[in-house]
Amino acid sequence: MQGSKVRRLTYVTMLSALAIVINLVESYFIPPIQFGIRFGLANIIALITIEILGTKEMIIVNAMRVTIGSLLRGVIFGTTFFISFGGVLLSTIIIVIMHKIKASLWFTSMMSAIFHSLGQVLVVMFIYRQEAVIAILPLLAVSSIATGILTGFIANECVKRYKR
Repeated sequence: MQGSKVRRLTYVTMLSALAIVINLVESYFIPPIQFGIRFGLANIIALITIEILGTKEMIIVNAMRVTIGSLLRGVIFGTTFFISFGGVLLSTIIIVIMHKIKASLWFTSMMSAIFHSLGQVLVVMFIYRQEAVIAILPLLAVSSIATGILTGFIANECVKRYKR
């Protein structure tokens, strides 16, 4: 039993580190497509985590990714931290819901990407008191479908290989 707990903690730690590194690499080396649109590659790790380890562990990985990633970028508790946190919060909630209803990883990934964008837009509207920013949401939703398909495909392939 104790070995099992240590193994789970080790997996959570490694997956958190991987999510943080992917997040940092994407933010520093892969330029946004347009309007700040990113691929959301670190979400692959959240999808893999919920499939392999479960909900609690995925929440931990996402929380670590946002907190430590922001700390390493030097923006902890700044505006970009809260924008990122808002996106990850809604994304995490929808991943949990999709996992409970046994939706495919592809669909879960698309919904996660859409809700991540929604969460970020809502935080921007709240912080900057700019309701007009909601106008970008349809563009973000369409791009979220495309990026969600990509990350869902990669996560699905990783999970299939893990379960072999």
